[in-house]
Amino acid sequence: MTLTSPELSVHQGADGGTVVLGTAYRLEVDPKQPRAVLRDRSDGQVWTELSLLAGLDLVSGRDESYDIGAARVSSLADDAVELVVEASSSVWESKALHVLCTPGEIEVWARAAGPRVGERARLGEMTLLGGRAVLPNGAGGTFRSSIRFAALFSPTPTEPVHVVRPATSPSSLGVVGDAAPGRLHGIFSPPPLCWALGDRLADGATDVPDGRWWGLSLRAPVEQLTMTAVRYAPLDGGFVLRLDYEGHTLVDAEGTRTPSVVLRPAASPWQALTEYRDDLVQRGLAPAEPPPGPNWWAEPIFCGWGAQCARASRTADHADGATVTGASQLARQDVYDEFLDIVDGAGLDPGTIVIDDRWQYAYGTGDVDLDHWPDLRGWIAARHAEGRRVLLWWKAWDPQGVPVEECVTDPAGRPVAVDVADPRYRERLAGIVAHLLGPDGLDADGLKIDFTQRAPSGESLRAADGPWGIAALHLLLATISTAAKRAKSDALLVTHTPHPSFGDVCDMVRLNDVLERDVAGEPVHVVEHLTFRHAVAGHSLPGHLIDTDQWPMPDRVSWRSYVEAQGDLGPGAVPALYYLESIDGSGEPLTADDLALVATSWARYRAVRAQEMTP
Repeated sequence: MTLTSPELSVHQGADGGTVVLGTAYRLEVDPKQPRAVLRDRSDGQVWTELSLLAGLDLVSGRDESYDIGAARVSSLADDAVELVVEASSSVWESKALHVLCTPGEIEVWARAAGPRVGERARLGEMTLLGGRAVLPNGAGGTFRSSIRFAALFSPTPTEPVHVVRPATSPSSLGVVGDAAPGRLHGIFSPPPLCWALGDRLADGATDVPDGRWWGLSLRAPVEQLTMTAVRYAPLDGGFVLRLDYEGHTLVDAEGTRTPSVVLRPAASPWQALTEYRDDLVQRGLAPAEPPPGPNWWAEPIFCGWGAQCARASRTADHADGATVTGASQLARQDVYDEFLDIVDGAGLDPGTIVIDDRWQYAYGTGDVDLDHWPDLRGWIAARHAEGRRVLLWWKAWDPQGVPVEECVTDPAGRPVAVDVADPRYRERLAGIVAHLLGPDGLDADGLKIDFTQRAPSGESLRAADGPWGIAALHLLLATISTAAKRAKSDALLVTHTPHPSFGDVCDMVRLNDVLERDVAGEPVHVVEHLTFRHAVAGHSLPGHLIDTDQWPMPDRVSWRSYVEAQGDLGPGAVPALYYLESIDGSGEPLTADDLALVATSWARYRAVRAQEMTP
């Protein structure tokens, strides 16, 4: 088969394989092996030798391909050519890998049907752009796509901080993480599922160099993103993508289709993120840019967490755990009254107050700790009388106080997370949100939703059949969002979920906790974190407001730099103030001059926003 059109052409190569020419790429498909060389069309630079294999493991057994056919052209049109590689499988009755080439991109996915274990089976792990196989020449094991590019851009904050890392470094994007070694990649959860492959190494922790780039992204409806993470897994010059389903996704005799991997040339990682988001919107897989929200949403925020930590650090033994534990005990009505006295005395006028961890008696129930807040409803009403709004901090996934039958449990029956697949819990959650925000309840104005990276994870966990991983988090937030908007139409939901498909369950993207050091152990300036994260959120969810956060800060000088930068990011980047009395990282006191700097920064922000809103 041959095709020649202005933007896409297909012909037979000298070796008998298929050659596809797009507007900016050349794909040379091997006539015998399940491989295809991807080149820049302009100068022939090789980016990767794509492995045309995939693995769809079941809990009952690992998928291994054999009797692999040659790639054949299955359909041909002026704007697309589809190639198919069929293979036998150790766990599926049938399996095929598909490559769809259009003028501007290459899409790869696999289908499998007829799990050999019976009518219903559970997915374990998927591998894309590679997998386990036995080839006709006797070679066996795991086959990978080649790494012929120099660098990998990751859109999620990590520690060590390394935005553009060597292509030999792994990366994980998902909804599982914490501060333990090898797990500090959940600051955005989920981030956009889009990397970028580059031809130049970076000069610093947050440097994004010029050069040529290719976007590498995942395309699927959010309800089908039932993995907890997508991992770029390199090894000895090759890589695969690994998708962790953990045995909680059921498939029947009709089988399943993997998410699509999309490869697309880009001028920069930022263009890759923009085109990834636009593609999801155009296909109905992510919401369009939202209309402007109420004016109060964009007012500067005071969040009490940093001030709580600073007070706690003055009396704790300075161990991180002790400071945080002590800080949570300072989410009290009398303490917040003192905080607002300082705010008002400095001439600051935040439009929104966030009551942080922990105002509630039990994380999972939303019942107020009356020892901390003897009259939370009355306190919120007093803020409303001042013209201010109040958000309540909410810890996602925490099962504390929730009946065990509505929880995900470990094999011993202990609850580890709420079970959003259980309709009883979703009904309970909706009722909690209605009480927190409704006029007959606390009458708060929205929620700052934290800990989305604590999604339950583990093949041994027991839960109701239903969504898992990223899809489960979306359902959790959709339940909250629906109940919140029903209780109060202008309720504000702040999350750290800058994935484009989460635009319908998030009103404001929070940039989240500031990290510390690069791969050499050197400090990374806090403003570098701010600008990188702001760029990711802005390209992934344009039109959404951004909560610029402010915690933790290592010292007063760094905090002042952060404050100044907050006022200059633009009208959609909402300044947030966390510190009033001192800096927890260094113990340095803050002065009247420091708080005056906040006022000046906020004034610049408000002036730019007012100018934008002027007809």
